[in-house]
Amino acid sequence: MTFHDLGLIPPLLRAVEKAGYTAPSPIQQQAIRPVLAGRDLLGCAQTGTGKTAAFALPILQRLAASRPAHRRVRALVLTPTRELALQIDESFAEYGRYLPLRHAVVFGGVGQGPQVAALQHGVDILVACPGRLNDLIGQGFADLGSVEIFVLDEADRMLDMGFVNDVKKVIRRLPQK
Repeated sequence: MTFHDLGLIPPLLRAVEKAGYTAPSPIQQQAIRPVLAGRDLLGCAQTGTGKTAAFALPILQRLAASRPAHRRVRALVLTPTRELALQIDESFAEYGRYLPLRHAVVFGGVGQGPQVAALQHGVDILVACPGRLNDLIGQGFADLGSVEIFVLDEADRMLDMGFVNDVKKVIRRLPQK
């Protein structure tokens, strides 16, 4: 099986090739088509098996298919640590290099100025840690009312780390559908 067989668009195929990927991993083979079709998915795979590409590639393709007049957060990836948030954001940059989509990452422990500026400039994809995201929502800098796709990455770890209330707060801010 190839990435082409999964129905990815040419800009994503170019990015995957440039990243050095030759064939999709099992999690990618099983996840990409259902996510492209807009279905909910619960995935589990070991570290290093390509989970991020399994959700990032179809998200990029779905968002590239339509571009609203105003840039608003249309995809939200919630993750427990800043290191993971940065890795995921870098993956969106790498895979989306040939698409006109914007992404940003927000996490605590650093000044929020650049993060606020990115949000005000408009982003399609937001990768966030729950605490900082809730802070930015509370300050009126982040709005989740246009989110179409929600990813809870490493949900078990996030809950183990005590983020259950922060995650629930974020989920309450998402559109019902």
